[in-house]
Amino acid sequence: MNNRNLAGAVPDVALKPRYLPFVDGKFTASSDEVFPAVNPATGEHLADLTRGNSRDIDAAVAAATAAFPSWAATRVEERCAMLLKLADALEGDAERLALIDSLDIGRRVFETTIDHTIAVGQFRFFAAAAVTHSGWNRSIPGGWALAKREPYGVCGQIIPWNVPAIMTAFKIAPALAAGNTVVLKPDENASLSTMELCAHVAEIFPPGVVNVVPGFGEEAGAALTAHPGVAKLAFTGSSEVGRLVSHAGAERLVPVTLELGGKSPNIVFPDVQDLDALVDNVAFAATYCNGQSCLAGTRLFVHDDVYDRFLGKLVEAFRRMKVGSPLDPATTISCLVSGEQGEKVLGYVDIGRNEGAELLVGGNRVAVPGNEHGWFVEPTLFAVDNQMRIAQEEIFGPVLSVLRWNDFDTMIAEANDVRYGLAAGLYTNDLANAMRAADALQAGSVWVNQYFNMVDGSPFGGHKESGIGSELCAETLNMYTHLKSVTLAAQLPQPFYLPPAA
Repeated sequence: MNNRNLAGAVPDVALKPRYLPFVDGKFTASSDEVFPAVNPATGEHLADLTRGNSRDIDAAVAAATAAFPSWAATRVEERCAMLLKLADALEGDAERLALIDSLDIGRRVFETTIDHTIAVGQFRFFAAAAVTHSGWNRSIPGGWALAKREPYGVCGQIIPWNVPAIMTAFKIAPALAAGNTVVLKPDENASLSTMELCAHVAEIFPPGVVNVVPGFGEEAGAALTAHPGVAKLAFTGSSEVGRLVSHAGAERLVPVTLELGGKSPNIVFPDVQDLDALVDNVAFAATYCNGQSCLAGTRLFVHDDVYDRFLGKLVEAFRRMKVGSPLDPATTISCLVSGEQGEKVLGYVDIGRNEGAELLVGGNRVAVPGNEHGWFVEPTLFAVDNQMRIAQEEIFGPVLSVLRWNDFDTMIAEANDVRYGLAAGLYTNDLANAMRAADALQAGSVWVNQYFNMVDGSPFGGHKESGIGSELCAETLNMYTHLKSVTLAAQLPQPFYLPPAA
């Protein structure tokens, strides 16, 4: 492998030539068909991945089904101790795994390192939360009424390519903590770090508890969502595919949780004083992960009173960002995940121009020395009308739409006037502004004065077409269990139903 940063160093990440599905505690495959993992920045071949098919899914579900009774019966303290061991193993391997993600998806190492820190936190959080996760009980005359929480069984999980370490943890940790077994399909554009994680899983968990099958959505993904042995589905990705997963669940009447797209508003009130700090956080909200984030604050509402001063600073900040190699520590914006994604983003830039939006900065593909294969897109800023497509549709790239506002009710109406409702941000020194706006915004998460301010234990989920259910929090354990009602009477009641004997 020859993946060099600008200084010429070659990161040693010890990738395997080929990755097989991880089924029943070992790496095995039903066929020799593979697809390549390619560095999106350089075009270099990283490894081959088995193209998982329905037979691999069948084997994985069978292994998870066989493992489920024993795993569900394992004391919660033991299950959680294993999650803590996995967190420790992931933490010890985080530097290497973060490099693998950077090579695999084109994001800068600074960001993928944060991803693995968040992933470690999720395994530890659910290891703690599961110990106190319980149902309900109350006393009744002559006994007790209670409801106990029980795992569903085999959980089929599908994750996207943008933050593979986080998504893997978001799915696996609560499912295992609650006593379920798992069959996970990583995205075909970002499977390497998840497959590497399986080596740690094999050392810690019983065979069959965690199974991972790489492959394509229309093959392995479709087989997983339709499989009669899967008792629950969980998906993160686009709203369009989310509908397909939801339909698959409805066909078999199994529960489905979805974390889908977003077009999140970020609101600047006129009382904000530190415009430089504000510019920094707004730029971070829009371009972190190269804008390839469902959470991104991609619609910026700026009040008239500060619009001109703030916008001048924001344009200058976008020009100051460095577009460069994912392995260069000085890089701010790195490579999009694929040529397809790059063409989509630049297509939206053209749409914005054609709609009459004012292009303030950016909008071009950039050639980065040594990474000419990659799709590097400048951080891009448009002044828009809220009804324009670039203000309504999820772009998944470093493109920010700016809107001017002066009336609170009109601004809130426009902020909510999209089909999504995943996240929102706002900046104000006035508590009344913060509370009023937070109540009015149709979003699963509202961050005040710091965008992306996610904390282990705080619910994360969407309204409207942004999904169903919450991740990251204790409530997530409820989504991976169902309630069984048990009523206990101390003794038989006095006869009351049948006529007395003759």
